[in-house]
Amino acid sequence: QVQLVESGGGLVQPGGSLRLSCSASGVTFSNYRMSWYRQAPGKERELVALISTFGLTRNYGDSVKGRFTISRDNAKNTVSLQMNSLKPEDTAVYYCNARSQFSPETNNYWGQGTQVTVSS
Repeated sequence: QVQLVESGGGLVQPGGSLRLSCSASGVTFSNYRMSWYRQAPGKERELVALISTFGLTRNYGDSVKGRFTISRDNAKNTVSLQMNSLKPEDTAVYYCNARSQFSPETNNYWGQGTQVTVSS
């Protein structure tokens, strides 16, 4: 049984920082590309950041480049998202995604999401 469990969300003031973590179980973690997505009320889910299986490639959405950093620890089956210089428009539910590099259509999993609210 595959499980992705996010943690680290919360309320933060503009300009502040948060670190999200996602712990994976039930998968061979190093076979999975890991991503963070977010969805704000009334908006579509959007890609925030993606990291390849061994961390050699990282991609970011335009709105977070230079502020967010994605990382992974294959020994601990975790992926993290360090979010700095947070803005009110970063407010959203953040989701962890795991997609198999071998069977991306079949083995594509989501966490339950964690709320991030940026407000003064």
